[in-house]
Order: sequence, then structure tokens, then C-alpha cells
Amino acid sequence: MQIRHHNAQDLRSLYGERFRWYLLFSVMVGTMASIISSTIFNVAIPAMSQHFQLGQSRAQWVTSSFMVATTVAMLTTPWLLSRYGYRNTYLGAVLLLMLGGMGGGFSSDYNLVLVARVVEGLAAGVIQPIPAIIILHAFASHEQGRANGLFGMGIVLAPAIGPSVGGLLVDWMGWRSVFFMVVPLCLASVWLGLKFVPVNAPGGAAADRHGNSLDWLGLAIATTGTVCLLNGLVALHGSGWQQSAVLLAIALVCLPAFIGWQRRLLAQGGKPLMDLRLFASKPFAAGCIVAFIYGVALFGSTYLLPVFMQLGLSYSASVVGTTMLPAGLVLGGVIALAGRMADRTPVHWLVIGGLSLLALSFVLTGVLQPGSSLWLLVGYTVLGRIGLGFILPSLTLGSMRSLDKSLISQGSSSFSFLRMLGGAAGVSLCGIFLEWRVAFYANQSPAIDIVLAERVAGFRDTFLMLAMVCVLAGVAARQLQAPAAARP
Repeated sequence: MQIRHHNAQDLRSLYGERFRWYLLFSVMVGTMASIISSTIFNVAIPAMSQHFQLGQSRAQWVTSSFMVATTVAMLTTPWLLSRYGYRNTYLGAVLLLMLGGMGGGFSSDYNLVLVARVVEGLAAGVIQPIPAIIILHAFASHEQGRANGLFGMGIVLAPAIGPSVGGLLVDWMGWRSVFFMVVPLCLASVWLGLKFVPVNAPGGAAADRHGNSLDWLGLAIATTGTVCLLNGLVALHGSGWQQSAVLLAIALVCLPAFIGWQRRLLAQGGKPLMDLRLFASKPFAAGCIVAFIYGVALFGSTYLLPVFMQLGLSYSASVVGTTMLPAGLVLGGVIALAGRMADRTPVHWLVIGGLSLLALSFVLTGVLQPGSSLWLLVGYTVLGRIGLGFILPSLTLGSMRSLDKSLISQGSSSFSFLRMLGGAAGVSLCGIFLEWRVAFYANQSPAIDIVLAERVAGFRDTFLMLAMVCVLAGVAARQLQAPAAARP
């Protein structure tokens, strides 16, 4: 294979106006691989736990380590792009993702599986902010919604179909097989990347191998704060509240330390990990608040809904997977429609409307009882996914269209970081809130024969809490109505 070292201008001359769509499709395939790696492994955790004879806490680290690695790695994407360019950064991350998948599939020790998941998480964190950067640089403002919608349609199919395929693979070939599912997508990504991903950095600038070094101190502070926050929340599930208090206190201290260091580095003319000038843009600042709160609701509900269907409504795992599939397919179609609407409709109305539908679906799902019609559950789940479809492309564009082009890379990574951090925290918060409400109802009614009723009541309150979270996000989303800056 002949590798041509083309920049964006050369590729545009070679492929014409179609180039930007080829580029978007190329990075979409790699992003799908990274998302599949994050969602598909959940179906393999019980089989893997049995194979290595793991307890619940140790098995949970397979998911937690991936999320922590992904969240922190997102902050490094702007520096990698400016130093190594689109192609080297993207292909390097894709190859790292494939290495992690193959390493995990061949691992004979649990610790090696854990390392493989961290490697996959680091790669996924670098890849996922790149598409938004490309869309805002390569597409005119009146095309960005359509591009984001089409991209999002492809992306949501990965978590919609992945777990179903993963369940079949686990049954047929064992838990190791889900690791290898990313390999063909990664190989396709490498081939597409060599053809259509340019070598230059964002904005058309040449990659600068001798530019500023990575903000290692900022990265260390951010990593420490993220690890302590997530582990502190997990510790709240147990009885060791002292350990949780210490970890959460360290996370709280890391926040002003990180902000102070970023300000100092910027004042000295350095390259901070997170450029705080981003938050001078009112839509971006509001969008980050919405993204964090929305991440809590999205990831929290993604964890809560399957658990509710099995433990609250007594459905089997196979029924759960079948029920979730139509909602995922509907989500893909709605995202494409919402992307087109975002080019001509104020994005804050799309976000607020989507959050309203998501909140309504939480309320309706929470009132379901054992024996309720399965079709009601399918309908409420589809309603929530319609809301998500309106939120996903609109929130990204509404937050970042007002940014100067020089800040787009930083904006995408910071936005993704905060959304992922909210999501990681949301899973723990849902678990904590659910345990509290179930215990509350158990104390109110200690009879043994109503355990299921107590559990269902706890789920109802947790879904209501998520609905209130969506309302808070909707209030912040009103600030996205600032006029978008036009982009050539």
C-alpha cells in the first residue's frame, strides 16, 4: 500500500467536495470501534468473573478503569493533534485500541485483562473528541448540523447493536471473543485513515513536533482528581465512609489546584491542558454545564434501566436486550433528523425539547409495576431515545459554534471530558440513591413478603431523581440561545 502524505488541501483537490464526507466517514468507523469497546464488554463481565473467580468489586474495575482512562485521555487530544497531526494521532489511537482488544482477548490473567481495558480506554479517549473538531473545521456552518446528525446516526448504532452481538458471541465462543470484535473495525479505520485523514493539524497548520510539551502536571492533577472522585463515590456504596470522605476531599482540593495551574501556565505563555479562555464564551460555558448534568442522566439511566427491567420488573436478560434494540434503532434515525433541524432551528429549543422528552420517559418508566405491559416499557424507552436524538447533535453545535477556530480542539476535548466525567459520576450516584431509597422503604415496611415492592419503589424514586436532573440541565440549556458565529 502506497502511503501518501497529503494535507487537507491536497486531499480536497484530489477528491473535491466529497473529501469532507470521506473524512467524516473515516473517523466515524474508528469512533464506532471505540464506543463498541466501551459498551460490549458489559455482557461478558459475568462470564469473565466466573472464569477468574472474581468478586463483584474486582469485576467492576474492568468497567471503572476503562471509564477513568477514557475521561482523562480526552484532555490530551488537542496537544496530540497539534504536535502529530490528524493522521498520526488518529491512526496511533486506533492501533492502540486494536492492541488493547487483542491483548485482552489473549490474556490468561485478570491483571492483564485490566491493563488491556486501560489501554483501550486511553485510545477511546483520544479518538472521541476528534469528529467534532473535524466537523467544525471542515464543514460550513449551514452543513454542520447535517454532518453531526449523520455522524451521530452511525455512532449510536454501535451501542444499540453491539451488546446484542456481544451476547451471542459470549454464548457461542466465550467472553474473550468480545475483545476481538473491535479488530475488523480498527483494520478498516487504518485503511480509511491512510486514504482520507490529512497529516496536518486542525485549522490547516502543519504538525509541530517541536512545539510545547504536554502539561504533565495538569494531567497528573486531573487524573488524581478524577480517580479520587469516582473511587470516592464507589466507596459510598459500602460501609467505609471514612475512605470515601478522604477520597472526595482530595478530589475537591484538586479542582482549585487544577484551575490555578492552568491559569498560571496560560499567563506564562505555555500550553495548558484546558484553556480557560473557553469559558469566556457564554454558550460554551452553559453547554459544559448541560453536558455534565446530561452525562449524569444519560449514563445513569443506561446503567439503571436494564437493572430495573431485571430486578424490578422480573424480565430475563434476553428480553432486556430485545427491548432495548428498537429504541437504539429509533435513536439513530432521530439523530439524523435532529442534525438537519439544527442547521435551521435554534439549538437551545432542540436541547430543551429533548431533555423534556427524556425527563418524561423517566417519570413514566418509574411508575411501571411488575405485570405492566412490555409494550409500555418499549414505548417509554423509545420516547426517551427520541429525546436523546434531539439533544446529542444540538448540544455539541450549540456549545462550540461560538468558539474561535483556534480554540475548537480544546473546546471539543474539554466538552467531552466534562460529559464523560458526569457520566462516570452518574452511574455511582444512581447506585447510591437507589440503595438509599430501597433501604428507606425497607425500614418503613420490614415485612419480608414485600421486598419486591420496596425495590420497585426505590427504582421509581431514582427515575424521578434523573427526571429532575434533566430539568436542571434544561434550565442551563437556555443559555445556548446566543447567536452562532458563522464559519466559512
